[in-house]
Amino acid sequence: MKKVPTLLVVALCGTVLAVSGCSINRLAVRAVAGMLSGGGGGGGDAFTTEDDPELVGDALPFAMKLYESLLAADPENPELLLATGRIFVMYANAYVQTPADMLELSQVELQAAMRARAKRLFLRARGYVLKALELRRPGFRGDLAAGKVAAAVARLKSDDADYLYWASAAWLSAFSIDPFDMELLVTVLQPVALLAQVNVWDPAYGGGSVHDILISFYGSAAADMGGSEAKARAEFKRSLELSKGAKVGPYLALATAVSVKNQDAKEFRDLVGKALAIDADAFPPNRLENTLAQRRARWLLAHIGDFFLSEGGDE
Repeated sequence: MKKVPTLLVVALCGTVLAVSGCSINRLAVRAVAGMLSGGGGGGGDAFTTEDDPELVGDALPFAMKLYESLLAADPENPELLLATGRIFVMYANAYVQTPADMLELSQVELQAAMRARAKRLFLRARGYVLKALELRRPGFRGDLAAGKVAAAVARLKSDDADYLYWASAAWLSAFSIDPFDMELLVTVLQPVALLAQVNVWDPAYGGGSVHDILISFYGSAAADMGGSEAKARAEFKRSLELSKGAKVGPYLALATAVSVKNQDAKEFRDLVGKALAIDADAFPPNRLENTLAQRRARWLLAHIGDFFLSEGGDE
């Protein structure tokens, strides 16, 4: 049976909502949710293979509210909760947080507002996916709230990997925006532990998606929170092995988390240059991700003076 493109499903669902209002058959909602939930940290679909980021950026808000409308009809549907959390993470990262980071220094108030919005979206995404995990594995959230991470993980099974990945991605993204948020600060090692479990189940998950996140975490976190340049570089190496050079993200993660911290402008330029050398069209499942990341890479090079006190060693 031919797979229905995600955007076509979204359009069809919009028509159904317009015609029937709230009277949606729950079985139909769940059938749609299965198509929308998609795969884990790197499967290609109508969003991720797109070569026009603006088209996706324009479509995502409608899709996000559509997913929430479907959830109103079936609020305890784990697959739909996952799909909703995933799309909120995608939008918040690509179309709110990253553009905020690329604003000029004079736009500090706008930047702060956009980052605050991104954090709210990430936390909403985390809430959806953690609710899904609780529905699948009752008692999971209670264990997490009590700090019993090992007990929470013991409730899980390997088919929970997508849920763990997207909950952790949302959690750590919110923390990266506001590391002084005490609730996020005291729990930040929980999503790291969840990602570690995904890696146990599937070391190649999403072509290295787990490792991509951990490059930034280990590279930027304080040592008493598990931060380590050696760990960040090990995650970078593993990510490149798994992605076979098909992702821009790992290069930028190491450049911004480690090279900047070390004030190594030469390494920074080298990593960003390698990111820009990747042909985004050569790897369709990563096309949107790579296209957006290369925009950021060009911005980083153009604003290198914002990150390095001196480029005296960059010859």
